[in-house]
Amino acid sequence: MQPSLASRLRLALLMVLGVYPIITLYLYALFPLTDGWQLWQRTLVLVPLMVLSIVFGLMPFVQKHFGAFIAGRRPVPAPQPNVQPAE
Repeated sequence: MQPSLASRLRLALLMVLGVYPIITLYLYALFPLTDGWQLWQRTLVLVPLMVLSIVFGLMPFVQKHFGAFIAGRRPVPAPQPNVQPAE
């Protein structure tokens, strides 16, 4: 079963919101260290960092915290303990 267009769009939105700050931080950190390098050389350093950040950081975080939102269902609330009022 393939995900719906709506769930793919929600995932894409969350990925953009997550990737943008990560790539911006990497660029701020990388550019001073690679002054004078060609663009392809900077990209050669940046891409593995970004892929590892997405695969091992961003995607697990998004799936854990926003899985229900991506799937288009409401999260199931945690069961409340049955506490009797003290008399």
